Amino acid sequence: MMFEYASDNKRYHTLNYHLKTLFSDRVFKASIDAGFSCPNESTGGCTYCKGGSGEFTTKGSITEQLERERARIKNKWGDKKLIAYFQANTNTFARVDVLREKYFEALNHPSVVGISIATRADCLPPDVLNLLEEISKKTYLTVELGLQTVHDKTAEKINRGYNFEVFEKSFYQLKNRGIRTVVHIINGLVGETRADMLATAEVLAKMEPDGVKIHLLHVLKDTVCEKEYAAGDLKTLEKDEYIDITVEQIRRFKKECVIERVTGDGKRESLVAPLWSLDKISVLGGIDKCFADKNAFQGDLYEN
Repeated sequence: MMFEYASDNKRYHTLNYHLKTLFSDRVFKASIDAGFSCPNESTGGCTYCKGGSGEFTTKGSITEQLERERARIKNKWGDKKLIAYFQANTNTFARVDVLREKYFEALNHPSVVGISIATRADCLPPDVLNLLEEISKKTYLTVELGLQTVHDKTAEKINRGYNFEVFEKSFYQLKNRGIRTVVHIINGLVGETRADMLATAEVLAKMEPDGVKIHLLHVLKDTVCEKEYAAGDLKTLEKDEYIDITVEQIRRFKKECVIERVTGDGKRESLVAPLWSLDKISVLGGIDKCFADKNAFQGDLYEN
């Protein structure tokens, strides 16, 4: 059987399929650092965070970064269109006039066909929501919210800085304005069981996000997680555990939900554990095999 939202034998709705269907060609995300900070820095930041997810970005103006990303992608894939991905730190944490200037600098680049904005659920005041709604009516816009877990007990442990109620409010404010919304979750957070991780997927699936990114917890150097790991207070997932949990989570999301990521990246020089995550191809292949072995597909366990 072929999954209806895939063209490459995947059993889940991939971002590649979604973008090729929308733009009639392969489109690539170009990661940029717009120079924003994060409101959580004043309280020490999330325990797993190192550099605000900006390790894979470069410096310079937004236009300069996009040019470098365009050249990098062209070298491997040819001249393709881009989605400007505001990835580093909290990309709605600034005055709305500053946000407008930076967003539209990206949108004015000739290779850019849309933007993706990573942010926190507690950084979406009304004027920012108004700007995002305006942009969503002009171009392909995605707002990415870092949920990580639905469990407030875990959120306190990782110092996320807000509870699930705050996330829910921001999520539905975005959805009610017709803004495409993607949610990040992390498997392997301190103290969480397999049942906890599946519960995160089940609760989120009922909210019907447009997309989800599933990450593996990486223990990185110079983070609180590194100290927890060294003390034995944090145990990372084994590869087979992660693969099975991720497949079971994807089965709980409706088939229209785009699974934009099924594992994360950690720079080799910064990664403490789990080292098996460096072999990303093996993880992706393991997820495909697990789906096939279970004869399972995205959405076959979805309950609204």
